[in-house]
Amino acid sequence: MDILALLKPIEAIISKTTLRQMSQVIMGMLAITGRVTMLGLSRWAGKGGSYRTIQRFYYTAIPWAQVFWQFFYHCFFQKEEVYILAGDECVVSKAGKKTYGLDRFFSGLQQKVIPSLSFFVLSLVSIQQRHSYPLSMEQIIRSPEEKAASQAKKTAKKVKATAPKRKPGRPKGSKNKKKTEVNLNPELLRIQKMVKALLLLISQKH
Repeated sequence: MDILALLKPIEAIISKTTLRQMSQVIMGMLAITGRVTMLGLSRWAGKGGSYRTIQRFYYTAIPWAQVFWQFFYHCFFQKEEVYILAGDECVVSKAGKKTYGLDRFFSGLQQKVIPSLSFFVLSLVSIQQRHSYPLSMEQIIRSPEEKAASQAKKTAKKVKATAPKRKPGRPKGSKNKKKTEVNLNPELLRIQKMVKALLLLISQKH
């Protein structure tokens, strides 16, 4: 299979050198068995896919959202189909202490908080094909504000659990609140920023 031919839709976004390196990495990923590492990829990538080549590729800054969108638009997009923009968080367990972004995140598979890396992905989901096409992915690096908000939420739950139950009905003296005013927490603000950036990218194509 000529991988370079499949990468033609994105050749205007990244350099020829990076494109060639990407083809070698893809070849290695399709062939590799077991754990995926740069050293393993270099062994399976074939001619031109040395360890230094793989290393240079991973040090290259690539506009992945543009790459994913161009690849999807030219290879998979169907005008007659309906797509829904959906987001999901993926947590990957990780041992050690020096990995960038290492923190404690809730794992849905293990149903508990574990030392891990977390990634948030935005995808276009085809209603007809019931297939998801990832377009934007960012590693979650929790800011001090997010950690403080999470801690405050835990504290509030503990206080609520120990507090005496109030009488049924509306408390005396309470006032109506404007339901249209929504204060987004730091996590939702981060997701909102991702959604706006992706929608802007998509709108530029049309």
